[in-house]
Amino acid sequence: MEWKNRKVLVTGAGGFIGSHLVERLVSNGAKVRTFVHYNSRGDPGRLQMLPPYTLARMELLAGDLRDGQAVREAVDGMQTVFHLGALISIPYSYRHPAEVAETNLIGTLNVLLACRDLKVERLVHTSSSEVYGTAQHTPIDEDHPLHGQSPYAASKIGADKLAESFYCAYNLPVVTVRPFNTYGPRQSGRAVIPAIITQALVNSTLQLGNLETKRDFTYIDDTVNGFFRAGEASGVEGKTYNLGTGEAIRVSDLVDKIIRKLNRVVKTVVDPARLRPEQSEVMHLISDNHLARESLGWRPVVSLDDGLDRTIDWIRDHLGLYQVGTYEF
Repeated sequence: MEWKNRKVLVTGAGGFIGSHLVERLVSNGAKVRTFVHYNSRGDPGRLQMLPPYTLARMELLAGDLRDGQAVREAVDGMQTVFHLGALISIPYSYRHPAEVAETNLIGTLNVLLACRDLKVERLVHTSSSEVYGTAQHTPIDEDHPLHGQSPYAASKIGADKLAESFYCAYNLPVVTVRPFNTYGPRQSGRAVIPAIITQALVNSTLQLGNLETKRDFTYIDDTVNGFFRAGEASGVEGKTYNLGTGEAIRVSDLVDKIIRKLNRVVKTVVDPARLRPEQSEVMHLISDNHLARESLGWRPVVSLDDGLDRTIDWIRDHLGLYQVGTYEF
């Protein structure tokens, strides 16, 4: 697809993945409209880290996904919509399940209704590997059962099913992408890789949650490439695609790898406040990405070692952005 001059909306544009997607779209010449959650500070999130050149070439709208009229105004006139807007913190979903469910479910419904009514050419809906829960078989393909082990995961399962229903009922041209543990520059300290790196750079002790879980970590550039392919590939409407590397690493081994790269002597302790409820912990996520390879022409190209090196370099240069050691949920 030719992205130059294509009218594109990105919801959740102020987030980690959203800001990288916006940056790439602008560099490809798209006419980008961004939708971020309103706050009285006028803070556009991670978008404020983009170069002035990029910021000057995008349109910024602030609102709330739960406001159907605001969403409709954002979608109006767009050809492609990337829907990333959501409340994504699992610990926050334990404390405020109603807000998370309302934002992720009703917010997605509002996007779907607007895209249906305004005849959007392609909607790319963002899922999460958390919808699978602890793997019942590995690697996890798109037919793996869905298991809502947290209010967040349940809200994303509901949102995914709404997207599926709009394809079946209204022939809405929606494609669902399901990223596995994306990481890289600009990610918040809430995520495990920045939490490890920031603490290891400053402290002699790492405070972390469950060290035995295994995750499939995908570098941000590869994830963004997956969004692009989902936005432009033909014959993929109504389908869901895993965006993961197909390789998993135990968190304890990830800690060792990062500490070696930093050449630091650091002790790791388990912080009980960072542990999920026992039946809510997802122990093992590893993707089967063959559908994305075959149908989207997508494959991850950045190795974990290379991605960690790039992330460490960026965090070291932006350490002041992080509340090191504070549990950000």
